[in-house]
Amino acid sequence: MSSAGISAAAQRVAHKPEQPGLDIHKSGTALFRLLPPNLAHKGAIKALKFGLVPKLAGFDDSVLAIKLWDIEFPNPVGMSAGFDKNGEVVDGLIDIGFGFAEAGTVTPLPQPGNPKPNLFRLPDDLALINRLGFPSDGMEAFAANLEKRPPGANGIVGINVGINAGTANATGDIEKGLKKLAHMAGYITINVSCPNTPGLCAWQAGDKLSEMVRCAKATLAEICRERTPPLLVKIGPELDDQGLADVAEVALNAGIDGLIACNTTAERPATLRSEKAMEAGGLSGLPIRQRATGVVSRLYELTGGQIPLIGCGGISTAADAYERIRAGASLLQLYTALIYGGPGLVNDIKRGLAQRLRADGYTKLSDAVGANHR
Repeated sequence: MSSAGISAAAQRVAHKPEQPGLDIHKSGTALFRLLPPNLAHKGAIKALKFGLVPKLAGFDDSVLAIKLWDIEFPNPVGMSAGFDKNGEVVDGLIDIGFGFAEAGTVTPLPQPGNPKPNLFRLPDDLALINRLGFPSDGMEAFAANLEKRPPGANGIVGINVGINAGTANATGDIEKGLKKLAHMAGYITINVSCPNTPGLCAWQAGDKLSEMVRCAKATLAEICRERTPPLLVKIGPELDDQGLADVAEVALNAGIDGLIACNTTAERPATLRSEKAMEAGGLSGLPIRQRATGVVSRLYELTGGQIPLIGCGGISTAADAYERIRAGASLLQLYTALIYGGPGLVNDIKRGLAQRLRADGYTKLSDAVGANHR
C-alpha cells in the first residue's frame, strides 16, 4: 500500500490506537497502547466484565431494524466471534451499541490454544494477525458465564462453536457443543474456517460440509422442543468460485439458515507494510475488505438471495457497511476495526449507515440488501 493509501486508510477510523481489544475510553488509550496484544485483549475483557466501560448513548434509527429468523435485530451491526471467546461480556458489548454479539469460538473441552506470541498488530495496514487456535475455557465454563447474565437481559447472543485441536470426531464435537449451548443461543454458528486449527478448513468442502450440517440439524431437531435456533456456518475468504458454489448448494439443500462471510485469511496481500505482516496466522482488517465484499456478493448471487448473509471482514466505516449491505449482507460484524477506532465506532457506523439508506430513499434496511444485484 502506498504512503498515500495508508494516509487515506488511517482516516477510515476515528482513532488509531494500537491495542487488540476495545479502546475502553480516552483516558485509558495511552495505557492500552503500551500493553502487549494478548494482555490488552485480556484487559479489555476485564474492563467490560467489571463495568469499567461506560455505557454509550445508543443510536438506533428505525431504518436500521431488520427481522431475520423471527428475531428482531434493532440494528445490523454485531460483534464478531473471536473477542468474547468464553461468553463473559456479551451484555457489555450490547451496551456499547451492538445490535447483537457473537461469543466464542467455544470448544467442548478446555484448551490453551497456540503458544504465545500468537497475536500481532499491523498498524500501518489497519489489520491484525492472530494464530490463537481456539483458546477456550470449554463449553461448561462458557455455559456458566452465560447463565450469570442479569435477569431480563435480552440482547441477541450468537454462539460460535468449534472443535478441539486433534479431535478424532469433528461432527461429534459440534454435536456436544449444540447439546450444551443451543438453548442459550439466539443463533448458532459452526466455525469451519479458522486457518489456525489444522484440518478444520477441509470441512468447507461440499460433501464434508453437508455431513457436518446434516448432523448438526439432526442434533437440533432432537434436543430443541420449543424453539430451534437458526444454524449458521462461517466460511473463509479463500474459497474459489467452485468452492463458493458448493457452499451455496449445501446451504440451499441441507438447511443452513445463514452464512457468515468471511473469516480471517492465511494469504498475505503484497500491499502489506507492517513489521509483523509475515507472521503466520489469520489476517483480518482492512486488507481483506475487498475480498470479503466479493464473497458476500457472489454468495448472494449463488443462493438467489434466499440465504441470509452476515458480512464480516474489513468493515470500518459506514461506507463499508453500506457497500456490504448492497452486496447482499443482511447483518454485519466488526472486530479488528474496533482496535483502531474504539467503541464509539459502532454508533458512528450506524449513524452513517442510516443516513445513506435514507438518502437513497430506503425506509427499511431489508430493501437495500442485495441492491447491487437488481
